[in-house]
Amino acid sequence: MTEKVKVKTPIVEMDGDEMTRIMWQMIKDKLFLPYLDLKTEYYDLGLKKRNETDDRITIDAAHAIMKYRVGVKCATITPNADRVEEYGLKKQWNSPNGTIRGILDGTVFRAPILVKNIHPFVKTWKRPMHIGRHACGDVYENQEIKVPGPGTGELVFTPRDGGEPIRKVIKEFESPGIVQGIYNTASSIRSFATSCFTYAMDQKIDLWFSTKDTVSKIYDAEFRKIFDEEYEANWKDKFEEAGIEYFYTLIDDAVARIIKSEGGMLWACKNYDGDVMSDMLASANGSLAMMTSVLVSPHGYFEYEAAHGTVQRHYYKHLAGEKTSTNSMALIFAWTGCLKKRAELDGTPEVAEFARKIEDAALETIESGIMTGDLMLVADPDPKNRRVYTEDFIDCIRQNLEKKL
Repeated sequence: MTEKVKVKTPIVEMDGDEMTRIMWQMIKDKLFLPYLDLKTEYYDLGLKKRNETDDRITIDAAHAIMKYRVGVKCATITPNADRVEEYGLKKQWNSPNGTIRGILDGTVFRAPILVKNIHPFVKTWKRPMHIGRHACGDVYENQEIKVPGPGTGELVFTPRDGGEPIRKVIKEFESPGIVQGIYNTASSIRSFATSCFTYAMDQKIDLWFSTKDTVSKIYDAEFRKIFDEEYEANWKDKFEEAGIEYFYTLIDDAVARIIKSEGGMLWACKNYDGDVMSDMLASANGSLAMMTSVLVSPHGYFEYEAAHGTVQRHYYKHLAGEKTSTNSMALIFAWTGCLKKRAELDGTPEVAEFARKIEDAALETIESGIMTGDLMLVADPDPKNRRVYTEDFIDCIRQNLEKKL
């Protein structure tokens, strides 16, 4: 291959933290930059830079996605108290993912990256299962109080027009405890519903939605009400014509049904439920690094990312000079997903074709028996299976890619 494939419009690139930051650079240098004429709008969302800019850089990155419509993001640290001390932070900054999701008003869709020599741990699953995670509010944008002693914990809403405040007692505390307040908006829930119905129709798969409205008779019940309204008003006839189903059930019932199903549906979940269940889905299909993740905004913005964290343990090994065997598949597929969407919006099929070749090269690498340590534990036993180090795995993908160019 002599001439680079030109990517017409810039994409927003958001760098990250720890071991994923190391792999991010390897992937760019070995799999993308040698073959693509690519311009990116670069934002360093590493924890040090977020701290230095008072997290303004995260907000700027989100607005850049609104400008260019497509972005790709590395994994980032959401700091706890230990991280504040480790990095000398000004405060416990919010989750960058949560900030970006809030600005873009999007839904996160995740699906496993399937290879022939790794089978789901749930033996009934025959088809890929998709998770749709609402990306607004809930515990990710909460307010919390550590209750020091006896007193009244209240939920209060004060109307802006000067009307009478609405007050509800959460708990009469007789001793120390904790209290939390969460929120959502009707517009965001409706956007979530619209995105899920659109995705299910596009993929021609059933849509399951689950909450706990029997317990949360206002908060969760509002989710169910809006989904039902959206389906009846805009999707019922389309779903029936396409031969697919919209199905609501309680979250605990959904879990039981999912385990016994063949898969092949979109499971729409509230923010926290989707966070947990997508990790379960990834692990059940082999590894957290074998999962695609895309934030889809009803306003036409798309952000592709790795579904996993920053691989802290491997990063400390890397700093100590030890070699690691870290799986880069989710990072690679974040880049290829971003490129395919950019190609779709730009009308440049050659860019999409190049991205598909990288995906095929990556899948073929694992199916040939060359894999990282996490996959060795779950792949079909085979004498040809070979555990390789992080950079060697990416090099093997590049060798397979070269054969396709």
